[in-house]
Amino acid sequence: MKYVLLLMGNLADDRCGETDDAPGPEEFMAFDAALEKAGVLAGGFALTDPEEGTSLTKADRDAEPGPYAESREFVGGTIVLEVDTLDEALVWAAKCPGAIGGRIEVRPLLDL
Repeated sequence: MKYVLLLMGNLADDRCGETDDAPGPEEFMAFDAALEKAGVLAGGFALTDPEEGTSLTKADRDAEPGPYAESREFVGGTIVLEVDTLDEALVWAAKCPGAIGGRIEVRPLLDL
């Protein structure tokens, strides 16, 4: 079964960003290497800062720069795992550096 780890950050949280306790690229590269070594990494990608995004609603068809105005939380990246159970996905999520100063949302992928 495939699960996606959504690496969530919070714009209002001072720990999310360039602070002493925030994980750097080295920690994420080591985590990716551990996932690859275990044979559970099925994909993933990092996203640019929310300010570089554009939000669009179908209702008004107007595009606005940046994240949705009422949301302080944003997706910073994804990691796709191929594991047998949700429990195994949760074990990996707990090891993810993105959990430091952020939140990891674990969701199964639909097999369409």
